Amino acid sequence: MRHLLWWFCGGTAFSLSVFAQGGKVRLGIAGIMMSGMWVANGLSQDLPLGVVMAGAWQGAELAIWRSASGRLSAWNDRCPHRGMRLSHGFVRGETLSCIYHGWTYDSDGACSKIPAHPAMVPPAAIKADVYQCVEADGVIWVAPVGAEVALPDLSGLAAVRSITVQAGVAEIARTLPGFVCEGAVWRGQVEGGAVVLVLQDRGAAVTVHALSAGDRVVVSRWLDGLRRLVEEGALA
Repeated sequence: MRHLLWWFCGGTAFSLSVFAQGGKVRLGIAGIMMSGMWVANGLSQDLPLGVVMAGAWQGAELAIWRSASGRLSAWNDRCPHRGMRLSHGFVRGETLSCIYHGWTYDSDGACSKIPAHPAMVPPAAIKADVYQCVEADGVIWVAPVGAEVALPDLSGLAAVRSITVQAGVAEIARTLPGFVCEGAVWRGQVEGGAVVLVLQDRGAAVTVHALSAGDRVVVSRWLDGLRRLVEEGALA
């Protein structure tokens, strides 16, 4: 495989490559998220109070959870004790507990309770790896600690839903004529209504978080058609 061209769009670097496949020469487009980039990990409406879900940032697996007061946290998805996925855990008030041995962590990631040793104060070194996690305009964003908070303006739009497409960013981009790329954000229109698609690259698949100023039912049906078109094209 040979890279013919590199270019940048927002916080993403794209490469145009040529490679041989099945005796034919093909072109491919690959997108790479640049370091420090905020990555969309869902719509606010999909993470209610007291719920934890799995997320990701550039290949790192995350546990993203909302406390009883509404505070968002994003951590490495492994309990420091035995490596169990914290996204399988449970939220109690302002804490998240591992489902394996019940080790409990405060919102800053520090272990606050070890059920097997209730009288012991957990060492400060027992702490989950923490990421920044914020929400804006109905979207949940994650980045490493210290990243500048510079998020796209999605005001005036209502969340529609998220779908996962079994294809790459390049395949989706080819099916979005008329949409304008702003990093991971694609802006366009569906039947006269403004639509924004925030792409979350998962490697072998892409999760599309959709918002719109138009008819949400129309956009939801359009998303189903987009997924079929992209996946059928990726298999061709």
